[in-house]
Amino acid sequence: MDYRSYEKRLEYLLELIEKNRLRSIENVAANFSCSTRTVKRMLTHLRENGHDIQYDRLGKKYFIKKEE
Repeated sequence: MDYRSYEKRLEYLLELIEKNRLRSIENVAANFSCSTRTVKRMLTHLRENGHDIQYDRLGKKYFIKKEE
């Protein structure tokens, strides 16, 4: 995967999280034709770039924690 497509996938992943639509890493991995581990690395990359991405176990979804 080249850098440009990786960046587009990161943007799409972030958009899914912002709209509360990311529920399954497996679905995203299938959509991207990659492994679940790759999607987890992408989430780590987004976190390292300043996005406070959390996982809600009860709601089984990812979200961005808002500043209080």
